[in-house]
Amino acid sequence: MRLKLIAGLSALLFGAAAPAADSLIPYEKFQLDNGLTVIVHQDTKAPVIAVSMWYHVGSKDEKPGHTGFAHLFEHLMFQKTENHDGEYFEPFEKVGATDMNGTTWLDRTNYFQTVPKTALDMALWMESDRMGHLLGAIDQAALDEQRGVVKNEKRQGENQPYGRVMEALQKASFPEGHPYRWETIGSMEDLSAASLDDVKAWFNTYYGAANATLVLAGDIDVATARAKVQQYFGDIPAGPPLTRLESWVAARTSSTREVMYDRVAQARLNKVWNYAERGTPDADYMEMAARILGGGKTSRLYERLVYRDQIADRTGAYPQVLELASMFFIEADVKAGVAIATVEQAINEEVARFLADGPTAEELQRAKIEIKSEVVRGLEKVGGFSGKAGVLAECQVYDGDPACYQQSLDRLDAATVAQVRDAARRWLTQGDHTLEVRPFGNYKVADAGAVDRSQGVPTVADFPEVDFPVLQRARLKNGIEVVLAARSSIPIINVELLFGAGSSGDRGRPLGTAAFTYGMLDEGAEGKNPLQIAAAADSLGAQLYTGAGRDDGAVGVSALSEQLDPSLALLASIVRKADFKPEDIERMR
Repeated sequence: MRLKLIAGLSALLFGAAAPAADSLIPYEKFQLDNGLTVIVHQDTKAPVIAVSMWYHVGSKDEKPGHTGFAHLFEHLMFQKTENHDGEYFEPFEKVGATDMNGTTWLDRTNYFQTVPKTALDMALWMESDRMGHLLGAIDQAALDEQRGVVKNEKRQGENQPYGRVMEALQKASFPEGHPYRWETIGSMEDLSAASLDDVKAWFNTYYGAANATLVLAGDIDVATARAKVQQYFGDIPAGPPLTRLESWVAARTSSTREVMYDRVAQARLNKVWNYAERGTPDADYMEMAARILGGGKTSRLYERLVYRDQIADRTGAYPQVLELASMFFIEADVKAGVAIATVEQAINEEVARFLADGPTAEELQRAKIEIKSEVVRGLEKVGGFSGKAGVLAECQVYDGDPACYQQSLDRLDAATVAQVRDAARRWLTQGDHTLEVRPFGNYKVADAGAVDRSQGVPTVADFPEVDFPVLQRARLKNGIEVVLAARSSIPIINVELLFGAGSSGDRGRPLGTAAFTYGMLDEGAEGKNPLQIAAAADSLGAQLYTGAGRDDGAVGVSALSEQLDPSLALLASIVRKADFKPEDIERMR
């Protein structure tokens, strides 16, 4: 493992801005004298501003015996402060804020909300107040209340089907002392033992300005952002210098196995490997490997386990890319009556085939298009967890570069079959951990500073007007009414066909007929099977969907602008020429 000393203050000064206008998400970055990093992205398509605050602290910064502190403190951050005697959400709800939440993960804690631009002062007052003026308001009653809330949240999670799987996989994947060995929510014992002094020490250590990144994305310019952030946050202390682990992959040397019984309807097989940390070439290559092995209907595992052999109801492979190390998961829900060993053998064979030959050029290209299209779609929102503000904040917190995602996209574009295959060989041959989740028997038991905070929260007196696209209407010769809402913010076109027939039409027929019929549309058309239809959509970067409501139904496609014509042709194919083959109907039944 490597240690890296992170100073409480950076060499960047408040007056030095770093523009990046040529990146996919243009931004400017500056830093206050107290170390707070600020990133501004201007997007004027709507009169709103996303306010996203990320602290570089998560459950990995806890110590054994003191787990759950990061998540518990996230809850406390939504309580009253020294200057606001009420819950955090109250002033935001009054102005119609959206995408409002806070989350804790292994490597970070973040808080975000999207507000009308006229409510920016209120939002910055609230964020700065809990960063700089929270401790005096935290008392034993507040701690006990939120401790109870977190414990209840933990109970609810563990009582869900497969709710203890992730805890078991983390514990088995990492050795004693590794900070990824425990779940973010912590243990009941550690939560019970947390004292008021422990909680305050956590805040004083990790919630200083120099350990935080603030992103403002939306209808705001850099000059306004600079002045307001300095006004509200400039008097908050930097916090102490911190020592961090930078990398600890914990490469495995052998395979291990575990069996868990749970109150579930069917068995589930989980396999996990450790691999390289985020920001490395292998982290990007392994994401592509996961897409090809288990990323949807066109993946090898779905085609083999679900479609061809029909030994699993669901399967997938997915990466969990983290700051110190990453995890590569494969899971499958075993079909009733099928042995777990049969499913595991098929998974092992597909992994071995991938390691031997790597992906095909077609599979690799499809994975690249899928990932790129997801990135483009994520740019539609400025805020929330996955919008542009979150992308910039994540890159800054982990890599010190708000545009780090661009390096991954460039690496993705240039990736070769050999590079993806070799990365998989490096990490998927070092030993895995296998977890079988088996249904538990149905047993029965017998009975037996610059702001005058004394004035309170700033009042929001006016609200901006919202401009919606003008609806354009036309009618085709065959009578179909066409409604167009034109927007040019991202190169995506969504086309939806609405039919006046939904589940209410099931009367006199077997219940579920409408939903089943709509669901069959993309299971075969013009001689193409569902895998071929899914492959065609993936190669275009398109997303097909069908669904039935109570009184209507819909069939649609989300297409890249440059691929509109072939995407519409694919949509027309499943709508007009669905096969409804008996064998497909029986398989879907």
